[in-house]
Amino acid sequence: MRFSERRTRKPPAIIIISLIDILIVLLIFLMVTTTFRETPALSLTLPTSKSAGVTGETSQKFVVTITENERQVYLGDRSIPIESLGQALEVLAEENPDLELSIRPDEASPVGMLVEVIDAAKAAEITNFKLRTKRETGE
Repeated sequence: MRFSERRTRKPPAIIIISLIDILIVLLIFLMVTTTFRETPALSLTLPTSKSAGVTGETSQKFVVTITENERQVYLGDRSIPIESLGQALEVLAEENPDLELSIRPDEASPVGMLVEVIDAAKAAEITNFKLRTKRETGE
């Protein structure tokens, strides 16, 4: 015996608009709080110096990186043979006469390669170049 009708329940409605709002807020939060790190392609151990100073970053700076094992240097992030470094620096010096060159040698790189890079910079008439080192920690 049935005294009342059995009612079928409707499934609850999912409000998709509020879920989209929450998703957008989470996405914005993750985008704002994420930090991007520029990881270097080369692992260098810069030589230490007691008189190393902090250099300011300029937009007209090019970095030449000298590695220990190859006859290659890196001009920015591009690998080039040391023999063609002079030509590449001449092209850069013609485009920008106020070019600042920053030289980053590895601690174990040969001094001869450093001299070759400095000679190539002088041949390209670049007079503003700096040797990057890391500050020696005081004891």
